[in-house]
Formats: sequence, C-alpha cells, structure tokens
Amino acid sequence: TYETMLKIKTFIAGLIGYFWRNPLVLAFLMSLSLLAGAYAFQYIGGLEPCHLCWWQRYAHMAILVTAASGLLLKNAGWFWRKLWPWATAVALDVSVVAAGYHTGVEQKWWPGPATCTSSGLTQVSDLNSLFDTMMNAKLVMCDKIPWEMFGISMAGYNFLISLATAVFVAFALFAALRKRHAG
Repeated sequence: TYETMLKIKTFIAGLIGYFWRNPLVLAFLMSLSLLAGAYAFQYIGGLEPCHLCWWQRYAHMAILVTAASGLLLKNAGWFWRKLWPWATAVALDVSVVAAGYHTGVEQKWWPGPATCTSSGLTQVSDLNSLFDTMMNAKLVMCDKIPWEMFGISMAGYNFLISLATAVFVAFALFAALRKRHAG
C-alpha cells in the first residue's frame, strides 16, 4: 500500500541521513558484514579463501580498526578526531583496490600472483616433510570463481559494496569538512 511504501521510504531516508552524519558507523558495519559473510562461506559453506581473498580480509580488518578507533576516540584531541575518519577512508580505498584486483584476476583481465594459494607452506626441516606438506596442502587458485550470483563473484560483490561505501564515506567526510570551514 501507499502508507507502507511511504514508511519504507522514510526509514531509508532516515538511515541514509544517519550514515551521512556517522560515516564511520557505516564503514564499520559494512566491513563487519562482509567479513562475517566471508567467514561464513569459509566455515559453513566450505569455500577456502585464496591468497587474494586474504588481502581483502586484511583491508576489512583495517577498516574495522580505524572506524572503531574513530568512534571510540571521537571526543579525543583534535588530531585523533581528524586522523581516524581519514584513515578509515584510506582503508576503504585499499579494500576497493584489493577487491577490484581480485575481480580482474578472476575475470582474466590481468594475471594474478604466481603463487596464489590459501595454505602456504610452513617451514620444514627436511625434503620429505616439505614434500608431505606440499601434497597435503589444498591449493585454492585466485583466478577460479568458487561462488557467484547473477554473474558476480564474491570478490565482485566485495568490490561493488566497498566502492559504494568508500564513495559515500568520502563524500560525507568532505561535506563535513566543507561545512566546518564554511560555517
């Protein structure tokens, strides 16, 4: 009905307004959600991450740290209040680059790392142990797409969601900066 649609529209507008005023909350929730999804695919769905998947996870871990620091230290001194939002924006950009690179490798737009495996070899003391470790290691190739929906892989979704969040957060930070300097 019209009333339901109006309530949904009002809710979405309120949510966008909230995240516009609190972009670190959006960055934190986005990274937390994407990491939770990645770990669910790994531990529940059985999809082992490749080397490039880990790069993306590390970027999201950095976003969690910088965004949480910014939220926890928003009443700290001037330097810390300014540092964490922009550090979060940089971490978001790193996430976009990592996911975009992995997506390109999956799509064969460019080559990936030659040693793209999820389980690296541990240090071994002799050649027999090295051979046994190599034979038991599960090789996960970065250029293979283990899961996709609507023709988009997990790395592709990570790229799109991270890009949208990075753009939103950057615009919100620049708008806040402009507002402070104008007023």
